[in-house]
Amino acid sequence: MGYLFSFPASQLFINCNFFPAEFSIVVTLKIPQMAPEKSEYIFTLLEGDSDEPLLGLRLSQNKFHFLQKGHGSRKRITFKAVGLDDNRWHTVVLAVTGCYTILTVDCGTPLEELEIPFPDNLDTTGSTFFIASRRRWNGLFSGLIRQLVLLPGSDATSQICPSSEPRLSALSVPQALLHLPIKPSSTDLPLHPYEAEVRVTAGMSPPCGHSEEGHLWFNTLKRGLFLCDGIVWLTMLQVKEKLDYVEDHQDLFTNSETFDIEVFHIPSVGLFMATANRDSNLGSGIYKWTDGRFERYQNISTYDAQAWQYFTVGKKVCVDYQQNVILLLYSKRIANTDSPYQVLSTCTVNEHTFQKANNSLKMFFYWSYEVF
Repeated sequence: MGYLFSFPASQLFINCNFFPAEFSIVVTLKIPQMAPEKSEYIFTLLEGDSDEPLLGLRLSQNKFHFLQKGHGSRKRITFKAVGLDDNRWHTVVLAVTGCYTILTVDCGTPLEELEIPFPDNLDTTGSTFFIASRRRWNGLFSGLIRQLVLLPGSDATSQICPSSEPRLSALSVPQALLHLPIKPSSTDLPLHPYEAEVRVTAGMSPPCGHSEEGHLWFNTLKRGLFLCDGIVWLTMLQVKEKLDYVEDHQDLFTNSETFDIEVFHIPSVGLFMATANRDSNLGSGIYKWTDGRFERYQNISTYDAQAWQYFTVGKKVCVDYQQNVILLLYSKRIANTDSPYQVLSTCTVNEHTFQKANNSLKMFFYWSYEVF
């Protein structure tokens, strides 16, 4: 897909930036058999632009890894012979409390590892959660994730175990994934609607109704993955549109250093562009759009012009530049530079704006005083 699924840690840790010292992570997943040298990430918590995780879960062939940073170093706790990569659903609970890291698979016998206590000062400020990845494209999770829950506090195993379906024990599963099985099987766990059908089209949207709720649709034209909620297709992943390239259309040479441009349209006359140029001797330029490009149309005497502003007063069309000079625009010529319509005396003007109300125009100046 065009980007990796991630979100700032601040969306999860609202009132406190520190990761809880005791917690449980519950994940229900399904993943095919992995190659011996391959490893995939269930999730990672990365600090800033770093690729080193503050926290994370990783899978490799028949192994489950808990990654963490604490007490000045990074470490990895590995549980072996867990048997998760068999293309079947499994629910895993990882509980961290005191010196113990406990892994429970499908409500089975807990596996314990005795380690240095998890730090109570793991700061998540500026960090980001990446789901099914470690920001980079290598190590992407290739299976399905039904639930992924972070629960502050002690062991959450007692909240989901015992269970009549230990492989599908649910603590917090999205509504669209809570359907009853639709294809019972005596040899394996039943299939659910969200894995029963994936539609692939080249832009044409398939129907999304009650019977399609939970179905996935991959749009090859927009390169997006969508989930049907029973009413509309919800975007899960989609490539962000961007320009493939920018083509140089025109090089426009101005009188001097240009601080601002203003593009405006005069009815029945055409499209124009005014440039605010620094050099007072050369003034500023007015350009007209002619045959697909801007051509020099007129030069206006200005003094250290900073910006242009186009506006209308009734049927009068005007421009002004930030030296407090207002010029009337005419159909045959942009402005009579020898006779400006109005010159306003102010202190040093930094910015101004316009507001139209009751068929009248108000101009507001924001100025700063200079001491001479």
